[in-house]
Amino acid sequence: MIIDATNLIVGRFATQVAKKALLGESVDIVNCENAVISGKRDNIIGEYMQKKQRGIPTKGPFISTLPDRFVKRIIRGMLPYKQEKGEKAFKRIKCHIGLPESLKEQKMHSISDASLSKLSSQDYVRVGELCKLIGGK
Repeated sequence: MIIDATNLIVGRFATQVAKKALLGESVDIVNCENAVISGKRDNIIGEYMQKKQRGIPTKGPFISTLPDRFVKRIIRGMLPYKQEKGEKAFKRIKCHIGLPESLKEQKMHSISDASLSKLSSQDYVRVGELCKLIGGK
């Protein structure tokens, strides 16, 4: 299954992806940089800056500034990744920046429950923009 993450709320589509992966389905997520995180812009940026600066650089916590790894880390939080079934499910999930050549001709799905139009307010930050603000390229 291929999911286009453009204008999807990360937390909402991540739960759907985690469920599908636990059931044994392979999931590819494209356009991760266009997914959104809902909430006040300043609060979201402040929270992730605090997480990034916390701890010791060699021991963690490790917050990636690449949008595909950032989204994959969010999905990992919804899996029992320390157990064997969660580890196998996590390996079935692939996240991509943009649209890879190998996936262009295949049909893409969108998750209607996770659409940006479901938000009552217009407070959100795109994942690509957030990653740049916390130190990405």
